[in-house]
Order: sequence, then structure tokens, then C-alpha cells
Amino acid sequence: QVQLVESGGGLVQPGGSLRLSCVVSGFTLEHSKIGWFRQAPGKKREGVLCINWSENSTYYAESVRGRFTVSADSAKNTVYLQMNSLKPEDTAVYNCAVDLTEQTTLRDVCELYEVDYWGQGTQVTVSS
Repeated sequence: QVQLVESGGGLVQPGGSLRLSCVVSGFTLEHSKIGWFRQAPGKKREGVLCINWSENSTYYAESVRGRFTVSADSAKNTVYLQMNSLKPEDTAVYNCAVDLTEQTTLRDVCELYEVDYWGQGTQVTVSS
């Protein structure tokens, strides 16, 4: 059974940092593509950062390039989204999701949301 559980959200001041965690089960990271997405109230969902672990390739939304990075601890089955230099416009519910289909590209995952399973989300609020 595939599951993804996010944590680490909260309230942070502009310029601050947060690290979100996504604990996964039911599949191996090495054969997956993981995406981090966000959606603010009244706005369209945005693919923030997606990674193909087997190819070691990453897709970044321009809005977060240079500020957000992804890493993983395979032993803990956990994927991390490190968010630095946070801005008020980063405020949103953040979800991690997984695509287990070999043919899917990272652009399909991040731009077309072609994923197989979603986590429940964690709220990130950037405000002074």
C-alpha cells in the first residue's frame, strides 16, 4: 500500500527557512519520481520541484529555483524539501506525490500533475 505523509509545515517569517518531510511507504525511492506541489487559496496548483531518482534529474519551478532543494534519506524512506529565503508568496499547502510510471517525464509530473499517489499536505505560512 502506497502512502506519503508530509510534515514540517508551519509559520515562518519572510527570509526564513523550513524543511518539509515526506515519509513514503509501499515503494522504493530509487524507482520513483517524487514531486512537491503547492496550492494557495484561490490559485492554481503549482509543481514546485520534481525529481527522478533513477536518473538523478530535477525539475524546478522558476519561482523557487535557487531557494528550494530536495534530498532524501533512503534508510528513513523520507524525502525532504528544504525551503530557504521564504517569501510571503510561498504561502500554500504543500503536498508531496509520487509517480511510479516509467514512461512519465518530470515535466509530466510537475506541469501536468501526472502522479499516482498524493500525500495529505502540510500548511506553510510565510508572514511577519
